[in-house]
Amino acid sequence: MDKQDRPIGFFDSGLGGISVLRACTALLPHEDFLYFGDSVNAPYGEKSLETVRDLTIRAIEDLMDQGVKAVVVACNTATSAAIALLRDRHPHLPIIGIEPAVKPAAQAHNSSSVLVMATPLTIQEDKYQKLAAAFCHEANVISLPCKGLAELVEQGHMEDSVMDDYLQTLFLPFRHCSVEYIVLGCTHYPFVRSALRKNFGRPVEIIDGSDGTARQLKRQLEAAGLLSRRQADGRVTFQNSRPEMIGKCWELYNLVY
Repeated sequence: MDKQDRPIGFFDSGLGGISVLRACTALLPHEDFLYFGDSVNAPYGEKSLETVRDLTIRAIEDLMDQGVKAVVVACNTATSAAIALLRDRHPHLPIIGIEPAVKPAAQAHNSSSVLVMATPLTIQEDKYQKLAAAFCHEANVISLPCKGLAELVEQGHMEDSVMDDYLQTLFLPFRHCSVEYIVLGCTHYPFVRSALRKNFGRPVEIIDGSDGTARQLKRQLEAAGLLSRRQADGRVTFQNSRPEMIGKCWELYNLVY
């Protein structure tokens, strides 16, 4: 098989990266994608740094064994923990990570405060801390660790009373803050965008990093001469460490949100 015809590998700690996958398939409709979600070990955001690194490296190397031409680490926590190590180990493989969209939110013309929702481990990592610090002079960047939110999404609590109760408590300290933007710093969170809007209590712009990741993937494929030359639509294949989750993968991939 020609290199250009090989699939693009996708990795997430579970189901969240499907939100990024959708952006990538929309921008690159002729590419094949192989998505692996590690739902057995989800969520990653509350594990140790060493554990997340080990799980991520193992998953990426498994995708490489299946012949992928590039890899998207579609998990903010895994990106923060392991992207540098992965690039050192595999310098000839395009490896694209994801980061919270702090820059566009902080630089928006009407932005004074930006609330960044992410997993505890993502917020603790130097990668995120440096990102937030780089734009703190342009907006008040508020970091909000959301312990347990990714797990609720994995469990299917999208728009129910369990999710509402969680978000009502989470957002309580910010009811009267001048927050113009919420940045979703975990790829699980876009699936509960409607619940976020409802429970924040007032209008707010909500953004994530999916589109930026898709554009970066395209740029790296072009630079490496790896863009597919097919005219037919590509295929999406889902794998999961819990095989019974494959149906849920397709459900989220086709979800309107």
